[in-house]
Amino acid sequence: MNPDSEFRTFRGYQLKNQREGKLTAALEDYLEMVYRLCLEDNYARVGKLSELLHVKPSSTSKMIFRLVDLGYLEYDRNDSILLTDKGKKMGAYLLDRHDTLERFLTMIGNTSPLEEAELVEHSLSTSTVLEIKGLMEFFMENPGIEKQYKAFKEQRQGAIGSNKHI
Repeated sequence: MNPDSEFRTFRGYQLKNQREGKLTAALEDYLEMVYRLCLEDNYARVGKLSELLHVKPSSTSKMIFRLVDLGYLEYDRNDSILLTDKGKKMGAYLLDRHDTLERFLTMIGNTSPLEEAELVEHSLSTSTVLEIKGLMEFFMENPGIEKQYKAFKEQRQGAIGSNKHI
C-alpha cells in the first residue's frame, strides 16, 4: 500500500472538496439546470427549477442564494436567475460532463444512462471526463473496433449470463 495515499470515505472526499471550495453535487445540479434553462431563455426562475429538479421552491431558493454568494449566479428584482461569466463557464462544463457521460453509458449499453450519469458525474475529475471523451472519439473514428467490442460484449454476456445478481 502506498504510504502517501489518502483513503477516505465517500463523504470524506465530499467534505475535502467543500473545504477546497469545490461545488457540492447538489450545487452542481442546480447550476447545470440553470445553465440549461438559460440556453433556452437567457434566464431561469425558481418555480421552473423546482419543477425540473423535483424539489420544493424554498429549497431551490436556498441553493440559488448559495450560488449567488459563490459568484455563479445573479438574482435580479424581477425574480430572474442569471448566469455570471463564472456561472456560464462552469455551467457549460457541467452540461458537457453530463452529456459526455450519458453518451458513454449509452454507447456501452447501459440500460439507464440518464440516472447513472446523474449519480456518477459528480465524482469524476476533469481529466477523467477528457479521457472518456477521447475513448468515445476513438470508437467513433474506428467503427471496426466498436463492432469488435460489441461482439466481445455479446460473447462475454453469453458466457457469464446476466449480471442482475450483482
